[in-house]
Amino acid sequence: MTKTILITGSTDGIGLLTAQTLAAEGHTVLLHGRNAAKLEAAAHTIKGSPEQYMADLSHMADVHGLVDAIRAKHSQIDVVINNAGILKAPNTVTKGGYDLRFMVNTIAPYVLTRDLLPIIAKDGRVVNLSSAAQAPVDLNAFHGGKALDDMDAYAQSKLALTIWSREMAKTLPEGPVIIAVNPGSLLASKMVKEGFGIAGNDLSIGASILCEAALGASFSKASGKYFDNDSQQFAQPHVAALDATHSAEVMRGLDEAAAMLG
Repeated sequence: MTKTILITGSTDGIGLLTAQTLAAEGHTVLLHGRNAAKLEAAAHTIKGSPEQYMADLSHMADVHGLVDAIRAKHSQIDVVINNAGILKAPNTVTKGGYDLRFMVNTIAPYVLTRDLLPIIAKDGRVVNLSSAAQAPVDLNAFHGGKALDDMDAYAQSKLALTIWSREMAKTLPEGPVIIAVNPGSLLASKMVKEGFGIAGNDLSIGASILCEAALGASFSKASGKYFDNDSQQFAQPHVAALDATHSAEVMRGLDEAAAMLG
């Protein structure tokens, strides 16, 4: 049975390879990027002339616009893969005063998912790209009150993403399934090249597990869980994600940010 699948950040890297793989299997893929030329180029590599959606996830207005554009065309989607992410940028503070990594890696996918929930199938899935790099969230930094270096911001944003995956899953016992996935460390993505200066490992390692998480039977009962593709098994995330107080603080921060940013 064919599925309708939104993949954010799908103009290159793991996102593009995942889109190509799923489209080749006959699924309807919704491409997302923040550059029109890259979106068009990516679409030409994918079977079936996929729909293209342009949005800069560092701007909340664009996040809402993406939701509106998708809901205008679709009464149901089956899978959301929150793949878009960022590690480095010339300016790491958004116009709203938030660290860019928290905005793109944590807040934007939270709002996007929350606002798409009415049209995500109950037997559908939300797959959030986490990371082996996870660190307790400094709430002051999260709210823009403290600057972080690139890796600290990235690791904290990925823990926050993992936390909201777990916490949102608890509120949706009837589905959709919500899963956080580390697709594999040091894969051959632009982010790895920028961050570590190495070519990285085969991207198909990451794309394969994202396809399995999106559609495979092994993830059908895994809502709220974290999958570590480095060990190729469901695993515990960083211990801070298991701390009820810390998780509650992060969720309050997310809701406050979403409200403040509109």
